Amino acid sequence: MDALQLVALVAASAAIAGLARRTPVPAPLLLVAVGLAAAYVPGVPDYTLDPHIVLPLILPPLLYTAAVDSSYLDLRANIRPVALLSVGYVLFATVAVGWLAYVLVPDLPLTAALVLGAVVAPPDAVAATAIARKLGLPNRITTILQGESLVNDATAITAYKVALAAAVGEGLSWAGGLGEFALAALGGIGVGLLLMVPIHWLRRGLGDSLLQNTLSLLIPFVAYAAAEEVHASGVLAVVVVGLFLGHRAWQVDFATRLQEEAVWKMVAFVLESAVFALIGLQLPYVVQGLGQYGMAEAAWYAVGVFVAVVVVRFVWVYPATFLPRLSARVREREPGVDWRAPLVVGWAGMRGVVSLAIAFSIPVATDGVEFPARNLVLFLTFTTVIGTLVVQGLTLPPLIRLLKLPGKDRYAETLAEAQAQSEASQAAEERLDALLADERNALPKPLADRLRTVLERRRNAVWERLGSVNAVTGETADDTYRRLSREMIDAEREVFVRLRDARRIDDEMMRTLLRRLDLEEAAAYREEAAG
Repeated sequence: MDALQLVALVAASAAIAGLARRTPVPAPLLLVAVGLAAAYVPGVPDYTLDPHIVLPLILPPLLYTAAVDSSYLDLRANIRPVALLSVGYVLFATVAVGWLAYVLVPDLPLTAALVLGAVVAPPDAVAATAIARKLGLPNRITTILQGESLVNDATAITAYKVALAAAVGEGLSWAGGLGEFALAALGGIGVGLLLMVPIHWLRRGLGDSLLQNTLSLLIPFVAYAAAEEVHASGVLAVVVVGLFLGHRAWQVDFATRLQEEAVWKMVAFVLESAVFALIGLQLPYVVQGLGQYGMAEAAWYAVGVFVAVVVVRFVWVYPATFLPRLSARVREREPGVDWRAPLVVGWAGMRGVVSLAIAFSIPVATDGVEFPARNLVLFLTFTTVIGTLVVQGLTLPPLIRLLKLPGKDRYAETLAEAQAQSEASQAAEERLDALLADERNALPKPLADRLRTVLERRRNAVWERLGSVNAVTGETADDTYRRLSREMIDAEREVFVRLRDARRIDDEMMRTLLRRLDLEEAAAYREEAAG
């Protein structure tokens, strides 16, 4: 893939993802569909997934941004269901789907079938969590899906390595397989624990938001490469570092946080868009490689494997949800659950680019030993990914609406936010009184009153969302305040531009003045979005 093809891929996928925001179709599904159609358009170059690019260069930043945005406390509170899905389910699916594929496909060796099972075992919850948040699912379901997607790739990659060794005649004993799994898991976590504190210390010590964000872009690659260098799980190392830095993000200055959020949103958007487009574009490659298997025959196998993947997830999810609740201790610690929540979790098992990247990394031969039925495994992986994205991705939103799961309690959330803001404002007011009592901090009364006014508005803003609204506009007083504030900012901005055009101020001064307004408007926008 040359530079022009890469630019074309990124530009086209970003445009399609932007278009998807104007339609009810989730962006991953539209990108895959367009990729499938574009694969046979004359003039479109061949885009082949390279596992040496996807795994070390695309997976780490996607994992990192998901980990930073995750809640360490929520994940810790739901560690049991997350572990059952991200470790237990992936191992169960590897064996169950592998065995079913072995029974279904004639002449497919069990070792190759287990490789297939490991490859299609890890769900990619990017689309699922996006849908869950958009439809307002309970936080616990969203946390479980997100937590599963953070860890399950590490389990699947390790299971794949063990199954692949067996398939090419380098079979490991059960003890050897468990040892490799333990090394990958514990080693990855250990590398993450070793790196997270020094990296956080370095971030805080740099003291420059530009340098801090440059470091931020390097962090996932450093953590992944360091773990892989010692044959540990780079996935787990990235997740551990990301969770720690996200949990401690408040200790970094505001400029770094503002820039970092914008930078990583852009990075995630570009990578996710390109990745889902690449999935669709793989169709010609996997079809051409079928060889001895006819298309009709391979299609039946694909349907069978797809059904197996879907059914096996439910076979695991329901017992894993309800059997632990036989314990009184589990019932006391965890909220009650009915049949609807595991149904959503089970149906949200869409596969993604990690499965395809692992499948493409299957060697044609190792030490002269060919991998049996490699092209068929690649085809079945591709059809499973496409099938889950299309079938489950399209039906998940209506399923969630049909089940009428209790969503977030907006009133309770706003009340908790108002109480937290009230306590914080009281602490700030006490700090301000103590500071102003010191003659070194003496301020003219108008400036001191301005500090108190800003503090009072911040304290009242959330409470006003709970109160009455304007009968004419439907706005709360705080909504009107923000709208008028932004109108005033627009008026100021127009004046600065006019003064620059009249050469009464230069561009550098205008940019300085506009940045101040931008920060004020950003604060107003963030409050409005949070409201």
